[in-house]
This record gives sequence, C-alpha cells and structure tokens, in this order.
Amino acid sequence: MRPTSRSRRRLVALLASGSIALTGLGALGAATSADAAPSQERGQKGGMTWEKHKGKHWQARYVDVQMLSFNDFHGNLQPPTGSGGRIVTGHELDGEGTPRDTTIEGAGGAERLATKLAQLRKKARHSVTVAAGDLVGATPLLSAAFHDEPTIESLNKLGLDVSAVGNHEFDNGYQELQRKQRGGCIDDGDGENNRNSCPDGRFKGADFDYLAANVKYAGTGDTILPGYAIKRIGGAKIGFIGMTLEGTPDIVTASGVAGLEFTDEVRTANALVPKLKRQGVNAIVVLVHEGGTPNRETWTGPDGQQYGGLNPSYDYACAKGGSLQDTSPILPIAANLDPAIDAVVTGHTHQPYVCDVKDPRGKSRLVTSASSAGRLVTETTLRYDLAKRDIVRASVAGANVPVSPDLPKDRRQTRLIERYTELVTPIASRVLGTIADDVTTDQSPQGESALGNLIADAQLADESVVTGGEQPVIAFMNPGGIRASLLRDNQSYGEAPGEVTYAEAFAVQPFNNFLVSLTLTGQQIYDLLAEQVTGPNAASPKILQVSEGFSYERGPDGAVDGSVTLDGVPLDKAASYRIVTNNFLADGGDGFPTFAEGTGRYFGGLDIDAFADYLEASSPYTPTPLDRIQ
Repeated sequence: MRPTSRSRRRLVALLASGSIALTGLGALGAATSADAAPSQERGQKGGMTWEKHKGKHWQARYVDVQMLSFNDFHGNLQPPTGSGGRIVTGHELDGEGTPRDTTIEGAGGAERLATKLAQLRKKARHSVTVAAGDLVGATPLLSAAFHDEPTIESLNKLGLDVSAVGNHEFDNGYQELQRKQRGGCIDDGDGENNRNSCPDGRFKGADFDYLAANVKYAGTGDTILPGYAIKRIGGAKIGFIGMTLEGTPDIVTASGVAGLEFTDEVRTANALVPKLKRQGVNAIVVLVHEGGTPNRETWTGPDGQQYGGLNPSYDYACAKGGSLQDTSPILPIAANLDPAIDAVVTGHTHQPYVCDVKDPRGKSRLVTSASSAGRLVTETTLRYDLAKRDIVRASVAGANVPVSPDLPKDRRQTRLIERYTELVTPIASRVLGTIADDVTTDQSPQGESALGNLIADAQLADESVVTGGEQPVIAFMNPGGIRASLLRDNQSYGEAPGEVTYAEAFAVQPFNNFLVSLTLTGQQIYDLLAEQVTGPNAASPKILQVSEGFSYERGPDGAVDGSVTLDGVPLDKAASYRIVTNNFLADGGDGFPTFAEGTGRYFGGLDIDAFADYLEASSPYTPTPLDRIQ
C-alpha cells in the first residue's frame, strides 16, 4: 500500500482520538513558523505540528510532507555503464597537481533506486514520490525488447505516485503512451522484429498517474492524458501539474506526435491554477520535462589555488554556490509560473541541481532536477498549513541524494530483472560480427567519431532505402542518436573478445528509428552543414556524422565554400543528390529543418537492422581514420 494511503489512515486516527494526541504532546519541543500566533502552545507528533488554542484543546495545524523525485530514468533497470552511471562528488589534485573529478561509479538502476526510496521514506510519516518524464524511451534492450513494459512494472513496484510525460514518452506515438498508462498488449507477432509485448500474457499498465497538461489533440483543446492530479498526503491536499517541453515536436519523430499540439508551459500551468483552487487546492507543484544546465565549477584546492572550468559536483548547483547557465530553458519558465505554485520538479537535461528561482512576486521557489537513470533522488520537505490549506513556502527545502552502488538491491526489482533477462537472452546474445578494436564515440576536434563513421556507412549500404533503382550516395547521422561505444573486451554472454552481440549493437542505437532516403540539392547540403553550428545549434554544435566518400572543411559558419566533395568531386550546389538518414533527422529534428525540405521520401527498414547487417557483412571491422571532416 502506498505511503499516501497509510498517511490518511494515521491522520484519521489522530484526529479521531484527541486524548491520545494530547497525551503524546506533553514532552514535545517547540516548533517555529512565521504563520504561528505567538500565544499558541505547540508540539510535534505523527509528522504534524499541533497547537493548543486558549489552553483548552489541541488542534493539528501543520503537516510535514516529504516529496521524493527523480527524472529521465530511461528504463535503466540495471545501472548504466560509463558516464551514464557516474556521479561527480568533488575534486582532487592528481600526482602532477592537476585537478580531477572524484566520482561514484555504477550509480543508479532500479534495484538500488527502490532501496534508496524506501530508506528515505522511513524518515518521514507522510511521503509522495513523483517524476518529471522520460521514464521510458531510449531504453536498454532489457526493457525495449518488451516495449518498455518492464520499466512500467518496475516503477509500479518502487511506489511512484505521479509523473509528467517527457519527449521520449512519444517515441512510438501517443497511443502507445496511453497503453502504458492503461495497460493491454500489442499484437507484435510474439517477438517479431526482436520485440515481444506481454511475454507473460498480460500488461496492466501504470499504477501511477501520467500527466500531460500541455499535450492536446490538435484543434480540440482536450489533453491526451489528465493535466493534473490531486493527492491527499497526511491531511495535505496537493495538486500536481505535469507537462513536457513545448518543443517536443522538434526532438521527436513526426509520426510520434502526429495529430497533437503542444502548448506553452507557463500559460498551460497558470491556467490550471484557478481550476485547482476551485477544488480547494492551494498547494501546487509543477512537474515539467524541461531543465537547466549548471555552470562549470570553480574549486579551491588544498594548495589554496582556485581551479575553474571543472565538472560540477552533484550538489554544487545551487547549494554550494553554483548556478544555472543563463540560457537554461527552465529559468524563464520557473520565473513566470503563477506565484501560487510552490515548487518545480524538472528534467530533460540530465543534470543535478536544487536551486532557488524567484517567482513573479519575488518569493523564493525551489527548482530541482536529479540527473538521470536513477543516479540521484531529490528529497524535498514541504510544511503544509492545514488551516490555510497551502504549503508554507519558507519551509520548502531540498537536496539531491546519491543512489550508490553499495546500497543493497531491492529483491522485488531483482526478481523482475532476472525474469526479463532470461526472456531477452535469445535476442540479446546473438553475435552479429566482430571488431578488431574499440569503435568509440570519441570525437576528433572537428566532431567526427569512429562509431559515427560506422553507423553512417551502414546506413549508406542498406538496401531497404533504394527506390526506383536510385541508391543514396551520402548518409548523415545525428551524434545524439549514438548512445554507447562498441568495446572489444565487453563480453556479457560469454562471447569471445571482439564479438559484437545484438544487445551491444542495440545499446548504440536504441531508438528504433526508420531509415529514410530523400533528395536534396547541393545547396541544401551546404545549408545542413551550416545548421550544425548556427540557429538552435549555435550554443552547442551538433556535428553530423557522414558516410565514406563525403568530405568537407569545417569553418565557423559550417562548410567552407567549395570544400564539400563526394568521391573527390566538388559538390554542385545546383545538382540533386540522394541521401539517407533516420526519420528523426528527416523530419527536421535536432535543429536541421533543411532535411524536412527533401523530396522523394522513401521509408526503409530500422536503423538497428541496417547496423546489424553491416556488422555481419564487414567483420572483422576495423575503425576508419577520422579524416572525413577537415
């Protein structure tokens, strides 16, 4: 049973038994609050502050509510490897006097996240657990092979109460999101295309509430899921508004958001405030899948010197003097949300922070984020005034708590993982081919990577995108779609060193995007190369990975004029070229609108299938030189 239900029972018992409450209050220490009358006696019991009025009777006035939050879980039932499972805890000087990060490695995952949540709940009488989206999508094969049903089951077991939707909840369309909420199975041919819905015969859906206040059926004003939920926690009545970022259509394949409209986050939330107030809800928390990025850390070493430009530790922003970058998208949202909103839980950027952003009246308001993959949990305390039915804003405080690998594993989560590990093994363990050396995402100074080259070459070689006998001559791959390196010594299923399994290949490209061939002019290709470093990508360039035979010299505004060549021949800006990319880029994603101008679109197979086929055909594969972008 959830903490909220337990809390309600305790509240009823306390209020119904004044003599019991009175007896227990005699030895309690005094509590303080700016809202209290100085003449009142007060004490603590059962997670509440009680007041004695006129020396005659005790009355509950305040209840302390613990809010636990996380975001961007991305189906990481097991702790992610590499930087995905790393928490920066501080800094130190190495033997040469150079600063380096101190870290926790192997953090996160469902087993230890569930344990940490359970440990934190023991500290509080009244608790609620919330999330800020991207719980599913871009998930490891263990969850993705079963349409992320294992992740929903895991979140049910760890006691999640409510979550906003994120952009990745739309990877497979809103109907699939609704199925994850309501339950039911997909008729997917019992494992067709390496996927298998309901391997046990049923899927009941999410026990928690998915909220989508700013996602509506186009032209109707109706949301695809509820926009808010009201939770009663230990006598407190709190409204939660859930939203994804308004820009979701720009970062999700067009088919995933077809027929939907995404509204402004501030206007959406502010319009719901009076609706909640009419239901007697004055305490409001916003869960929004949009976020910020902490500034780099300046650290004073043991030698007394200051070292700047360091990776921020998980508690640097803002408890230890850190701050969010001025360009962080969450800042104008948080600053303009209605003053009635008491706290903002965020996500999307996979960053850790607990910061104060002033509301429109200049009052402090907590804005939090807990990295990703269950590496951190944000613990926030909220004091609720039962008389005013609102949160005492000055009482709100929060901190991020690591989910360390030394925590014991939650047995229910372990059993779930073991069950799906057995079910996925026939898919995951299939050997596709071999690599002669590591093929990594490490980039050259110009943004090219060996793994990016491999993926682009695989897409170019894929026969599924050939139409009318016209073979693409250039492939483009977005770097953000490459999620893991291929490492020669990574052996998960007893395979030989250098052998690449389907599970490893899937970890590289976990989105199940389709390949699309289309025609662009030479000028449009120049425009694409400029979009890598201009417009939405000016602040953080996104360098497209390109196929063999295509080359150019990169300048500050894109490709140097005249430097773009195909098989050594300069590109003709007036000529047409058949190219291939994934459907995300083909729809103009990641700030590349020129792709959407392409003509003669033809959909091929899945990107992971092209990658797997190419590995099988090219084994043993040797990484190529990084010389395509000069």
